[in-house]
Amino acid sequence: MPKLPRIAGKEVVRRLKVAGFVVLRIKGSHHFMQHPDGRATVVSVHANEIIGPGLMNKILSDCEMPVDDFERL
Repeated sequence: MPKLPRIAGKEVVRRLKVAGFVVLRIKGSHHFMQHPDGRATVVSVHANEIIGPGLMNKILSDCEMPVDDFERL
């Protein structure tokens, strides 16, 4: 399995938007995102703070997206 990317929350939101996800709402620093097919996740965006591997794994799992596909975005 490829290594999980070490990127900031803002970049995760940008890549998910490219994949077709939209921001439903924002509550504080949490961006609630959903794809038209029903997949959904929450991404925390904190001033260039890197998303940890556990949270990144959860986001990709919620999105049902392999690491390779996410890296290509």
